Amino acid sequence: MSKVVDQIKQSTKGIYSKIIAGKKPTMQFPIRSLANVRYHPSKGFLEMKGQKKERTLTVSTAKTFAQTLRMVALSKNLIETDDFATKRDAYYQTKNWDDARCNDQVESDTIMDDIEAYFGLNKEQLGFRPDDHGGSVAGELVVVDHEPGSTRKIEIDCTKFGSGSYAIPSSVEHLEFRTKAQFVLAIETSGMFERLNYHKFWDTGNCILVSMNGVPTRAVRRFIRRLSDTRKIPVYVFVDCDPYGIGNIYRTLKVGSGNNAHLNQFFCVPQARFLGVTPQDINDYNLPTHPLKDVDIKRAKDAIKNDPFFQHHKSWSNALETLMKMGVRAEQQALAKHGLNYVIESYLPQKLKRPELFLP
Repeated sequence: MSKVVDQIKQSTKGIYSKIIAGKKPTMQFPIRSLANVRYHPSKGFLEMKGQKKERTLTVSTAKTFAQTLRMVALSKNLIETDDFATKRDAYYQTKNWDDARCNDQVESDTIMDDIEAYFGLNKEQLGFRPDDHGGSVAGELVVVDHEPGSTRKIEIDCTKFGSGSYAIPSSVEHLEFRTKAQFVLAIETSGMFERLNYHKFWDTGNCILVSMNGVPTRAVRRFIRRLSDTRKIPVYVFVDCDPYGIGNIYRTLKVGSGNNAHLNQFFCVPQARFLGVTPQDINDYNLPTHPLKDVDIKRAKDAIKNDPFFQHHKSWSNALETLMKMGVRAEQQALAKHGLNYVIESYLPQKLKRPELFLP
């Protein structure tokens, strides 16, 4: 962490020098939007094109400039004292900043996002932790953690939670992993995760199950990425067949997001592959469906027209086009039409025999 502190000192030294010299200090931040990102196939994630906005200390920007520097100072203190602050903690810390205090958490979150982009580091490296909950893990995995405030290691066997599961912590950088599993199965819904865990699919399938609980949090994405990278095992993704499951949940896990493209290198999983549910599965497995909503159609059209990932992978554009022509969507649980455990006994075993057919 000393490198992070050194980076903070070096950056703020330049600002201080300009102020002492009677010059207006400036800070440059990447523009965080889909318009300023591109999909880099060889790297496997959405990255910034390089467009930046400059913030100069003026009368109109004095408060925002001060807030930014105070947040940087808080970060430096957290790192030096080996402590952390949740985003909510940080918001209440700003109440001590007199005229620079934040009126609500949206304001403090935005400042935190700014310094994250400014330094090119993730919040966790800067001493901040998200308030959202991580996902759940079950299966052939031993997580090596340590006691808070101590170097004593703790080994957590993810096969030993009975009917429960291991909860991914908000910060995962320090974790180590041991496993003989053949792959990671990232699952959209907690209901499907619970079924697979209850019937120990992780045992019969020799895998690690991870519940994403919808769009995966940063902790879940980073956990899966580090697990896959360090243990050299593939990641297969199992979500609902609708534009949200495909365009938001899967795409965010695999290549990241436009708003956080400056950090996608840390939080995306380029090696992830889409197991299902696919539009073709709806026909092949005769699944019950629901009509696509207007918001689904808009989301699919936007992805095809504007998203660099879908523009690069024509098979994905074709899949979304097929879904819109069908005019329907299907949930993971639709497989229960054929029996409560059909997904365990037939669907997943059949799919896993042909990973080369998975969508990119």
